[in-house]
Amino acid sequence: MADIADIPHSSAALAVSDHPVMRFVSHMRKHPVQGLISLGVLMLLGWVALRLGDWAILHAVWNSPDGQLCRAEDAGACWAVIRERWRIIIFGLYPYEEQWRSALACLLLFVTGVLSCMPRFWHARRLGPLWIVAFTGFATLMWGGVAGMPYIPTREWGGLALTLFVFASVVLLTMPTALVLLLLRQSPLPLVRRPTQFIIDAVRSLPLLVVMFVAGVLLPFGLPDFMVGEKLFRVIAGFTLYVSCYQAEILRGGIQSLPKGQDEAGKALGLSWWQRMRMVVLPQAFKVTLPATINQIVIIFLETPLIVVIGFFDVLASGAAAFGTAEWGIASVEVYLFIGAIFFAFSFSLSRYGAFLEARLARSSRR
Repeated sequence: MADIADIPHSSAALAVSDHPVMRFVSHMRKHPVQGLISLGVLMLLGWVALRLGDWAILHAVWNSPDGQLCRAEDAGACWAVIRERWRIIIFGLYPYEEQWRSALACLLLFVTGVLSCMPRFWHARRLGPLWIVAFTGFATLMWGGVAGMPYIPTREWGGLALTLFVFASVVLLTMPTALVLLLLRQSPLPLVRRPTQFIIDAVRSLPLLVVMFVAGVLLPFGLPDFMVGEKLFRVIAGFTLYVSCYQAEILRGGIQSLPKGQDEAGKALGLSWWQRMRMVVLPQAFKVTLPATINQIVIIFLETPLIVVIGFFDVLASGAAAFGTAEWGIASVEVYLFIGAIFFAFSFSLSRYGAFLEARLARSSRR
């Protein structure tokens, strides 16, 4: 029988052997070649981290009104460009004296988005009025023309406000549009189902840039003047149609993954096709396709800068204008890193919120 006095010693030895460093040493003894490769990769990563820290922090230039200090031989990252040109990056072409309106509009959309993520607002009677008020306030601030605010046309919108507006508009319009396309695609009537299938497949076969170009540039040539409308809204409509076709197929895949007994049970209860879709099939399809839907929303945000090709001055184009001068031409990397950090923060937050929703749905399913 083992001595009782040896038990704490054995537990301590077991704890030491489970330490990551000890596991690494043990792995190197068993697999020396793999261990040396791992050690070399760790040393390389450490060297890169040291060089990056030296460039980005220790030798960085934080203040230089004219950018001259950034041209020194021992200068690191030129973060002074963010300090001096942040207004152009954030607000783009929006008039300088009215940029407070653009800032308030961004804040309004951001706060509305945060509120929409709270469970207490997960109801159409609350979520609908919330976004109606948000978009009304956004349009009032950005357009102006009331309360003594000068009118600013959409061609002068730009920067982060334009990016957030396009993203929020496409996300909010995509789900109902995708739902309509899905129901038409799943219709028992061939006269309805087949044309919808053709439209979805045709749109999905095109690049997003082509859809945006057709909506923003070519469409006015085939429409009467009273139907042309604002170029920005045509691009949003084309963007929405493109994403909705993909989302409709995602939802259709979710429906096909459900057991056939779900629909048959609805038939046994005497439910019509519409009642079965609304009360039995669609709620489960939304739950199954939640991860893919969150991923689709992240993709929408990351693809929003493509509107620059159609002539809009979004945050990416504003960043290019920020270093597009002789003084700041050397700071393109720093500007794009700053914009990349903005996109990473939004995308990472969306993905973590998606993980929260998945965990919440998993808990509710186990009850």
